[in-house]
Amino acid sequence: MKKHPRFSSDPETGQDSIHTPGGMSEPAAEMGPAEDVADLAATDMSAEPSSRQESTQSTFREGREAGIESELESLRDKHLRLAAEFDNYRKRVNRERAELFDRGQASLMERLLEVVDDLDRLSAGAPAPEGDAILEAVCLIDRKLRKELESAGLERIDPVGQPFNPVEHEAVAVTPAPAPAQDQSVSATFQTGYRFKGALLRPARVQVYADQGRD
Repeated sequence: MKKHPRFSSDPETGQDSIHTPGGMSEPAAEMGPAEDVADLAATDMSAEPSSRQESTQSTFREGREAGIESELESLRDKHLRLAAEFDNYRKRVNRERAELFDRGQASLMERLLEVVDDLDRLSAGAPAPEGDAILEAVCLIDRKLRKELESAGLERIDPVGQPFNPVEHEAVAVTPAPAPAQDQSVSATFQTGYRFKGALLRPARVQVYADQGRD
């Protein structure tokens, strides 16, 4: 029969002894808390992963800075292109505006050619007309001229009998009002004012009724 190892308890240590076939016995290896701590301390937790090494971080920073520089350069080029496009647009608008203004002036001059023709005929070397004929010719030219100017947008400001308006009238003289109802109204126009398409070109210079006894 084979002999099986026998286990006995060591009275001093309280640990079981292992009996080998040779008759020798050794206590079991003791694994206490101190050895566990030593094993943990042997592991260097301060070591950084390879992805966070200084060489890797330097490469990452250089790549990020290069990307930012590239983006800034792209934005700078885009800004310069937009500035150039806006400058070209501004020049084109100013040129078109000037051309439109010139066409408007040419159209007005074309409408005034008939008035100029009448003046040429009046001042030609024909026999001098009588006084009444001259006056009639001047009145005809004046009506034709005013018609063309009004069709172009010119408006006369002759406010006699209307309330005084400091926006469109310039009072250069005052006179006593013959009646209280006429106070602060225009009594006479010394110089006609003009508006062009609603915009004031020149105020009318007028005389205004004023109640001298009013405080």
